Amino acid sequence: MDEAVDLARRLVRIDTRGGGEREAAGLVADVLDGAGFDVRVEEPVEGRANVVARPPAPAARIPVTLTGHLDTVPADPSGWSFDPLSGEVRDGRLLGRGSSDMKAGVACQVVAARRAAAEGRASVQLVFTFGEETGCDGAALLDASSLTPTGLLVVAEPTGNRTVLGHKGTLWLRATARGVSAHGSRPDLGRNALTALAAAAARVHGHRDWPVSATHGPATVNVGTFHSGSQPNLVPDHAEMRLDVRTVPGFGSDDAVAVISELCGPGIELQRMVDLPGVATDPAAAGVPEAVELLAPGSSTGAPEYATYFTDASVLAAKLGGPAVVVYGPGDPEQAHVTDETCSVARIGEAAEALHRLLRAVGG
Repeated sequence: MDEAVDLARRLVRIDTRGGGEREAAGLVADVLDGAGFDVRVEEPVEGRANVVARPPAPAARIPVTLTGHLDTVPADPSGWSFDPLSGEVRDGRLLGRGSSDMKAGVACQVVAARRAAAEGRASVQLVFTFGEETGCDGAALLDASSLTPTGLLVVAEPTGNRTVLGHKGTLWLRATARGVSAHGSRPDLGRNALTALAAAAARVHGHRDWPVSATHGPATVNVGTFHSGSQPNLVPDHAEMRLDVRTVPGFGSDDAVAVISELCGPGIELQRMVDLPGVATDPAAAGVPEAVELLAPGSSTGAPEYATYFTDASVLAAKLGGPAVVVYGPGDPEQAHVTDETCSVARIGEAAEALHRLLRAVGG
């Protein structure tokens, strides 16, 4: 489906690395407006926008909502072999930051909805957000009253066109140690915050007894950043590290905080920065096997998959009335956030066709 590839190329060429999503929002909004959707672009932060598109005079409940995010993680051109904003197609691959995560997926959703609308089957709502990569910031700012409840939420994160029925929860913690400053030649007169927090970091990193979910796999904890000190001849009186925790059913964010607090020990303060619940769709829930088959024929008989990453479904599901969630997109999961990111052009075409097939079924 060349139309989806063309739109994906245009989106990749718009720089949304950690911001600036307004231009990309305008592009998808124009396509959907031209297809007859009632489109609203919200810009709660200058230069950053969400898009909500619905059929004119929508029913009280819409069968399907398609969603994706317009932002990407940063990309330093000095480390790439091609321009991160290339949008070029080479050897069957779309090149550029966001090609897999997840502008190709957004393009497929827009094109499938446009085609369904042209056939009189526009029973679909589309929600495109900013700031997903930093904790679902755009989705959090959407007013639930501006959204129509839905039965199925399809998220265009990269799955290689496999159907994924949810993902782990995410908890980002700030851990802080406070000490007493002193001259570097008299450390006995101070209290070193760096060493206290470093010892805590080592205990957290070395802990191996994290719970394992039968569906979502193991809970994980990563020590992601550490900052302390200003120069060698000062005893640092402040140290901070940030942790990325992935929670699973039976081990939520409160459980994680309790374990990490014990591992860190007294005197270490913990603050929640991002706290997103996991998502777990029952593969036997009403309508789910049918939707999965329409997207990826034959997949409903296999064991359900759940992702390690988070998605906007953590925030949107509650605002949409608790729909079943299916993560499905053409991007290659192993290409997300990597240098020289690319996406299979063939999979873009396949995904656009599959989404159109789904919308024809629910709109008929």
